[in-house]
Amino acid sequence: MQFEVWAPQAGRVTLQCDGATRALERDPEREGWWTGEAEACDGSRYGFALDGGPVLPDPRSPRQPDGPDGLSAVVEHARYAWRSADWAGRSLPGAVLYELHIGTYTREGTFEAAAERLPHLVELGVTHVELMPVCPFPGRHGWGYDGVSLWAVHEPYGGPEGLKRFVDRAHELGLGVVLDVVHNHLGPSGNHLPRFGPYFTDTHHTPWGAAVNLDAPGSDEVRRFLVGSALAWLRDYRIDGLRLDAVHALVDTRACHFLEELSTAVRALSADLGRRPFLIAESDLNDPRIITPRAEGGLGLDAQWNDDFHHALHSALTGESQGYYADFGRAPLAAVAKTLTGGYFHDGTYSGFRGRHHGRPLDRTRVAGHRLLGYSQTHDQVGNRARGDRLSTLLAGSPGLLACAATLTLTAPFTPMLFMGEEWAAGTPWQYFTDHTDPELAEAVRRGRRREFAEHGWAEEDVPDPQDPATRDRSCLDWSEPEPEREPHARVLAWYRRLTALRHEQPDLTDPDLADTKVAYDEEARWFAFRRGDVLVALNLAKEPAEIPLGNRPTEVLAAWEPVAAPGADGLLHVPAESCAVLLQH
Repeated sequence: MQFEVWAPQAGRVTLQCDGATRALERDPEREGWWTGEAEACDGSRYGFALDGGPVLPDPRSPRQPDGPDGLSAVVEHARYAWRSADWAGRSLPGAVLYELHIGTYTREGTFEAAAERLPHLVELGVTHVELMPVCPFPGRHGWGYDGVSLWAVHEPYGGPEGLKRFVDRAHELGLGVVLDVVHNHLGPSGNHLPRFGPYFTDTHHTPWGAAVNLDAPGSDEVRRFLVGSALAWLRDYRIDGLRLDAVHALVDTRACHFLEELSTAVRALSADLGRRPFLIAESDLNDPRIITPRAEGGLGLDAQWNDDFHHALHSALTGESQGYYADFGRAPLAAVAKTLTGGYFHDGTYSGFRGRHHGRPLDRTRVAGHRLLGYSQTHDQVGNRARGDRLSTLLAGSPGLLACAATLTLTAPFTPMLFMGEEWAAGTPWQYFTDHTDPELAEAVRRGRRREFAEHGWAEEDVPDPQDPATRDRSCLDWSEPEPEREPHARVLAWYRRLTALRHEQPDLTDPDLADTKVAYDEEARWFAFRRGDVLVALNLAKEPAEIPLGNRPTEVLAAWEPVAAPGADGLLHVPAESCAVLLQH
């Protein structure tokens, strides 16, 4: 078997494989690369030693059986027999995504246990499962955003074989799989890349320290490393799309941005795969160029998360106006209206939170609505609260407002995304948890988190200890909640199922034309209505009934949280307090 490693600063590189050691030779055609052959097979343990130093895992390791600091293991991907071999992929237009964390979706925290729950998502009407990061990280439990070994799979989840079986089962059920990948930084523990080469640079700095080297000397190979890892997920694990974490932290001054290089490589791979994987960016730049095709001067990504929609909706539902909600809390329904019709709220406008103007306008005639993901909750927006409280906690006693949140998310002109458990108003929090094996790092994270929230008025004892196993345990979904007769969970779940069914049934709800969305609202009375083709959506967020003018065309009620009658001759829809309805005009 051929082994190779990029170590441009090393004077000598040796390979240790299954206990045998041999020297590697410089590759005459690739500067900085070392190569050599050794007897190996699936499961063989190996690593590289530089200049007589310790044996380190392969930067491109496909498996870390003993965690990030252990030896790498060979994975022969061709050995896996795919049951869903004829899977042709599932595209983003018309999709309903579901964000899922393997470690807390079930108490077991494994791919196998999560796969057993996939029929629930099929019944819900979901089309794609979006997995939070699965790369190896220290310990057993964590969010995954401090991962290392970008080509490998966290062993406690089930390793490479477990991920393949999960994807296989999802495809058998007709579900696409999207994987969250992190290119903007690597975890502080178990990260051996700096020993091999200039994977990071002090030229730029990020919230996590030195930036990933995308434009300094040596960055050609670093970019190939990141692109190669992305293509490996799509090719070897048959992933249908990638969610790229915090692309605004990818500092790149080169003429061809890393994201453009990545999107070009993915498009080229699609010809070999016979299916079209897609790329979704997490970005707070509000820059349409990210989702503009390369032929039109953009970076060529397929979609992006739209936090503006979330912030506007969250402010309208909860009344929160602190921090980044300040810009949206002044007139939250107006903010919702602007995002529904224009995509971004900040499109070159002044952001008080940032103290500067932010974003640029999105051309609604060129950008389809499905290129923006809309959501009322995500792992970030729940987990980065001090107590990890969901909307179901913030709006306790108001299930009608949860129904309004679901209605707006699932009927908006964006690609909707749900966060695991929201479909039944889960009573469990989703908190920040870690399992760092380095005591000093564990204590630093613990103190840092408490210090951060203390600055915002939280008492130290109110901030859960990330290292306490109970913090993770509290964050696991309680699968007894969505059982029949358990309220309000059963009723909320039935409402989500009805809304996803309507989205699949009504072509107007997947119309990509952003400019076709028409909005009306009353900020003081707290009602909001919008039209998409012949479908009308009406929400009353107030604690009193509302009269919403819809016109006098013949109207049919498709779904309502509380019973409502179609508008009479006066064209007024009478909506009960904290309720909503979806209607069809003929």
